[in-house]
Amino acid sequence: KLLERVGLGGFNDKYPRELSGGMQQRASIVRSLAVEPSILLMDEPFGALDAFTRDEMNLLVQEIWMETGKTIAFVTHSIPEAIFLADRIVVMSARPGRIAAIVDVDLPRPRRVEIQTEPEFIKRVMDIKVMIDHQRGAKADHSMVG
Repeated sequence: KLLERVGLGGFNDKYPRELSGGMQQRASIVRSLAVEPSILLMDEPFGALDAFTRDEMNLLVQEIWMETGKTIAFVTHSIPEAIFLADRIVVMSARPGRIAAIVDVDLPRPRRVEIQTEPEFIKRVMDIKVMIDHQRGAKADHSMVG
């Protein structure tokens, strides 16, 4: 049932090496959901995918979240991906990794990929980027004070 849900119906007899990168990620999500976890942890799961496949996978994660209501902790270095998927973003500082900020995302769902081209979305991306750059700059300035 889960294989069908993620578009892998008919591939249940294939080895992972016989699947594309996006199909491998879908299979990984199925393996994770099959044990019915209360929390799904995803650490940079789409980093190696091309932009179009990454968008498809982000839509799939959004759909799974909306259907199951499961808590998903999703680690990414992509600010647009974080804003697209999250209700709450935890921005981490550079080493040592500490919570630098928590940003609530109040965009309505379901979110379409095209939302990433809208001025309000771009403003949110830039606000978080400035926050991260400020953290880096503050650290650099502090280390020079000596």
